[in-house]
Amino acid sequence: MFTKIDLCSMALLKLGEKPIQSWREDSASAQLARTLYDPIVNTLLSIFPWSFAVEKLSLNKNTDGDFIIPTNVLRVLNCPEIVQGNKIKSLAENMEIEAIVKKDADVFPDYFASLVATKLAMEFCIPLIGDTNVFRMMSELYDNEYATAKFIDSAISIRSGINAFSLINSRF
Repeated sequence: MFTKIDLCSMALLKLGEKPIQSWREDSASAQLARTLYDPIVNTLLSIFPWSFAVEKLSLNKNTDGDFIIPTNVLRVLNCPEIVQGNKIKSLAENMEIEAIVKKDADVFPDYFASLVATKLAMEFCIPLIGDTNVFRMMSELYDNEYATAKFIDSAISIRSGINAFSLINSRF
């Protein structure tokens, strides 16, 4: 559906700037896009358990006896043991975790792609056009789109986490 260039171009259009066609362009817009895209998207993916980005992963022990968290994991959501950096120490032979993992733009649902474009526009605003009023407007738009995206994502998938809650289980 979307590419990194598409999302950066959408952000630039929101600011009234010309879209970029390639990462290799020698323009301030392309340089900002190259520099800021991955950290911004990874942060947006990390701040909420988006249904399209949450996966269950099976881990195996390495030769040191630790479970190594894969490099594409942005945030561990559920783990039976304590996470220490990129490792999990446990006596178990296998382990399953639930985590938010990095995703490419082509799997972003429309509501998340729009959120990414708005966040990018907000971050591009001051370096490109230097207008704090536009920045405030983009910031408000981002806050509204974030709330809407969370609502849509939560309505799409019903999480079953409450079923495993110990106080619920002890009642029955």
